[in-house]
Amino acid sequence: MIVALEGILESRGIDSVVVKVGPLSLQVYVPGSTLGRLGTVGDNVRLHTHLYLREDNVAVYGFASADELALFQNLISVSGIGPRVALTFLSTFNVEQVVSAIVGDNVDLLTQVPGIGKKTAGRVVLELKGKLEKEWAGAVTPALTHEDADVVAALTNLGYSVKEATQAVAGLPNAEELDLEEKVKLALRQLATT
Repeated sequence: MIVALEGILESRGIDSVVVKVGPLSLQVYVPGSTLGRLGTVGDNVRLHTHLYLREDNVAVYGFASADELALFQNLISVSGIGPRVALTFLSTFNVEQVVSAIVGDNVDLLTQVPGIGKKTAGRVVLELKGKLEKEWAGAVTPALTHEDADVVAALTNLGYSVKEATQAVAGLPNAEELDLEEKVKLALRQLATT
């Protein structure tokens, strides 16, 4: 089993990199979060890896942190979630946000992942909630509330990325008397100043 690799970054793609390890050059599929931390072509890189073997597919998936790898492996254990979809989760949100959403039953936030509907998001929560509560106890920040997930959805519908929208919502005051429209306006003001 290949659990990690270290080598020279030869090239970068949209969702993969090529790493020269000794005489071999390996294509490694990575989430956007890892891609952003790898540096430039020619740099030495180290990745935590998962070797995916199927009759018709052999692929290596790489991650900058052991936490990303652990979450990826949990996600692909869910029926209907393959490695590409698991990478999309990790490209859309950071590890803490995904775990918080699952542990907090926040199906609405998980549906912000491209290609994930309510049914699939519900299955992810159902199959992983108990497991992640044990594995990640105390390691994550509180999940976004359902109202905050609605604000994230509104902001993404206006063209902001999920990451930008989530960061803006995280910076909102904890005023429960604010309605959805007021929260969206405050978030838009915050995004305009960044």
